[in-house]
Amino acid sequence: MLSHAAFISSDTAATADFYAGILGMELVAAVLDDKIPSTGEPIPYFHSFFRMADGSTIAFFEAPELPPPSPDSHPAYGTFRHFAMQVDTTDEVDRWAAHLRASGVDVLGPVDHGIIYSVYFRDPDGNRLEITTPTDPTWNDDAEAARASLAEWNDVKARAAATGQDMAIVLAELTKERSHRREAGLSDAGQHG
Repeated sequence: MLSHAAFISSDTAATADFYAGILGMELVAAVLDDKIPSTGEPIPYFHSFFRMADGSTIAFFEAPELPPPSPDSHPAYGTFRHFAMQVDTTDEVDRWAAHLRASGVDVLGPVDHGIIYSVYFRDPDGNRLEITTPTDPTWNDDAEAARASLAEWNDVKARAAATGQDMAIVLAELTKERSHRREAGLSDAGQHG
């Protein structure tokens, strides 16, 4: 079970307005400290926790002395790094998308991944969020195939390194060949991670 996932907030009040006011997650805990307990670093902070329907929480740290985040070194970091919250049906995903748009939030999607159905949006600090529902009840229940895919990925990388091939090109070819969209019969149009 997820206890919590933590992110940085530049303004806890804006974070609370978004997560409690728009997403309906109650602010359930707050911790203030003048140093980080795990490292002893003397950084004062406000640590807030917002409860999701299953009891797990999403948490934030606001530390006034933190500089603004610098631009990511590659656009994929802004896409891959995200937090996904699951609802029960595609209709519920669509209702959330409508609610978010009505609240002035820019929403991408819906996106049918063939295994899940999702919408994407960002919080006030630019953290990418996803509301999703499974469309394939076995989407995350195939450990054997996942291990085989990882072995193939590692083998292709090792062969590329051993032969001096361009790693990005070799992996692009593998992912094009093994795309889950192709296997699910989906087009590339409108499909995002």
